[in-house]
Amino acid sequence: MTNSSVRGIVLLLLSVMPPLAIAGDPQHSNWWRQELRDPYWESPCEYKVESKPGEYKREIKCKDGIGATWRGEWKEEFRDGGCEVKLKASREVFKEEVKCKG
Repeated sequence: MTNSSVRGIVLLLLSVMPPLAIAGDPQHSNWWRQELRDPYWESPCEYKVESKPGEYKREIKCKDGIGATWRGEWKEEFRDGGCEVKLKASREVFKEEVKCKG
């Protein structure tokens, strides 16, 4: 095999790999069009992700706040396009709810 054919194959593989990786990632999928229930642990926190058409919920629980990527206690509500977004954080729990109409 020549050097240019090897480069061509590598470029072809690289162009196919990122879309395949993103397709399997629930954060990059069309969560508003499908149903999903996916509880999992990412040490030391427990993640719960649920979605159904037009709704998305995510809850992260970190015992004693260990491993939490957020700080403090706060609450925020805002609109993002046609969606209502609610965020709520405490020392141990982070909740995100998104509801879209249409």
